[in-house]
Amino acid sequence: MFDPNALLRTHLQKLVPYSSARDDYKGNEGVFLDANENPLGSITEEDWNRYPDPYQKELKAKIAQIKGVRSENIFLGNGSDEPIDLLFRAFCEPGKDNVIINPPTYGMYKVSADINNVEAREVLLTANYDLDVEAIKSAVDENTKIIFICSPNNPTGNDVSLDKIEEVLRFFNGIVLVDEAYVDFTSRQSFALRLEEFPNLLVLQTFSKAWGLAALRLGMAFASEEILAILNKIKAPYNLSGLVQKTVLKALENLEKKDKMVDQILKNRESLGEALKQTPMIKTICPTDSNFFLVKLENASDVYKKLIDQKIILRDRSKVALCEGGIRITVGTEKENELLTEALKNLIEK
Repeated sequence: MFDPNALLRTHLQKLVPYSSARDDYKGNEGVFLDANENPLGSITEEDWNRYPDPYQKELKAKIAQIKGVRSENIFLGNGSDEPIDLLFRAFCEPGKDNVIINPPTYGMYKVSADINNVEAREVLLTANYDLDVEAIKSAVDENTKIIFICSPNNPTGNDVSLDKIEEVLRFFNGIVLVDEAYVDFTSRQSFALRLEEFPNLLVLQTFSKAWGLAALRLGMAFASEEILAILNKIKAPYNLSGLVQKTVLKALENLEKKDKMVDQILKNRESLGEALKQTPMIKTICPTDSNFFLVKLENASDVYKKLIDQKIILRDRSKVALCEGGIRITVGTEKENELLTEALKNLIEK
């Protein structure tokens, strides 16, 4: 039976977390003389003088309804990067433990590992950007604590095989993180709905992509109550501002707009894909389940720099493992996509 506490760093097992008086009093009204706040209000038109809910209960309840999970299975962080970092701090002993990442993949897994002095063992994806499960099994040892899987994968855009994710979840007795930042652009069911089936699963999602709230920095982690109790124990007391909580709570009343934006992005993705097929300099367009394409072409870095000179900013991935000659292109508006394809055509003519 999987027990996340068995993976916990020894010195954290008896940690007494920071506690405020609001942990004892759950009401919204009262004479609050506990937190040394300004009782007169704020210098802004709205009053922000009281500390926000440290556990974001109202916001989690709304997200739970939308996502079809229980509030108790939700952790909210300052972007997805916060829960990623907390996992290292909770479970990985610096200089001793290791994690497994599957390049090419999201770069913050490796950066967070390096910051925390934890070895990140790299198991390359296959030639068609799928998980190499046997290689992952070979890389795991008694000090492997976390396996990071990004699906749909960044920077390649594709969903990895779901049955291979399941295989990893079943054989590995540590935490398997499935990063679903781009899941809103797929038609498949989220792994967040399978937490009871896989107690070692943690799923990341974000409001930065389909929801259009990147500037607010709000990430979601879905996992068992036991795993999330550990993250809540070591997180900063007030890790999400009251402004973010209030703004997102109001935004969640407008699901129809989010769905319309996703539909439009998918339409734009289809038309951009067709236009890229007609661009001779592009040799390969990788299949995508996300809101971007990975394309491959000759002299990718040179093309990337020339486009920057025209104020068209893409992402040069040509030096990333298995992405040689690769540029990542986010699906833009119809006008932005037209400007891009026209610029590429002009580069050919020159």
